[in-house]
Amino acid sequence: MTERLDPPLSADELTTLRAFLDFHRQTLLLKTEGLDAAQLARTLAPSAMTLGGLLKHLALVEDSWFGEVLAGRTASEPWASVDWDADRDWEWSSAAADTPGELRTLLQEAIARSDAIVDELGPDPDRHAVRAHRRTGEPISLRWILVHMIEEYARHNGHADLLRESIDGVTGE
Repeated sequence: MTERLDPPLSADELTTLRAFLDFHRQTLLLKTEGLDAAQLARTLAPSAMTLGGLLKHLALVEDSWFGEVLAGRTASEPWASVDWDADRDWEWSSAAADTPGELRTLLQEAIARSDAIVDELGPDPDRHAVRAHRRTGEPISLRWILVHMIEEYARHNGHADLLRESIDGVTGE
């Protein structure tokens, strides 16, 4: 079972931000735990969103923000060989072809890569990403990326609550 730890009530800024991000990462893994492929592929009308799609989407978001933007690395697989022009939502639409284990592993490995990048860069939340904002050209701080990722997970965890409840009635934090 996925272990979810509450963020510390008193810690330095970087520890606090990372703890809240970890809390929301673990929440999504809890919301998808124990479901089979058909359950992970189930939608809740009128949306086409699935829990499996959420797992794959957040793996992409992890690799994109931490790997590509923060560290300046090139896209890794499976993202590098996707024809994004042919399917802008490939991570969402292709998730139904993946097993629950593949989806969870994809996200867990992306999280591990993200954490390793932050560890390598050191504890300065003001550190700028290698890549600037793609629309404005402004520098992006590690602080901004961490807060953005917390927002991304928190928003999608709300979706996961509704999807999971529609599948088997499971509710909770």
